[in-house]
Amino acid sequence: MRRFLVDSYDDLKSRLTRRLGSADLAGEVLHETWLRLDRAAVASDVRSPRLYLLRVALNIAWKRLKAEPRTLTLSDAKAAMGIADEAPDAARATLARLDLQALGHAMAELTPRRRQVLLASRLEGIPLREIAIRLGISQRLVELELKHALAHCALRLDKTVTQRFGPRPRQGSDDMANNARGEPGGTKS
Repeated sequence: MRRFLVDSYDDLKSRLTRRLGSADLAGEVLHETWLRLDRAAVASDVRSPRLYLLRVALNIAWKRLKAEPRTLTLSDAKAAMGIADEAPDAARATLARLDLQALGHAMAELTPRRRQVLLASRLEGIPLREIAIRLGISQRLVELELKHALAHCALRLDKTVTQRFGPRPRQGSDDMANNARGEPGGTKS
């Protein structure tokens, strides 16, 4: 594996540079990958050494970027002065790409029903009772499937789960609730 890293160093570094947005960071994580290979016992039957080494290097980069203390960047200074810079800096963009990739892997590991419940609830905003009807299962089972799906994804992303079930409130639901209570701000019929 170490021999493959040496032979493919330039290719691996250019791929990592494109993914991470920094040649320096790519070189550093490849060096750390080399050190980890020296310390760890890697199975000799790795099907794709290139993908294995890229995954190890990306994981190292992801952990390193998460652990770095946040310093004031030009984007932060502009935001503090009221000049909004909508484009994320390279570190944030890299973290977002890595998080999205990790989320994709985590969701691929879910059972089809859990994935369906998670996407319907969180992405489409469908109420749990409607999901239960669609799937022909109880609302309680939908809640359990959602809870397990969220816990699994949180574990894979090293995040904390906020204990809230059901879809996010739909826009305008506050107005309807206010109207039902007779409060100002509700829509008049």
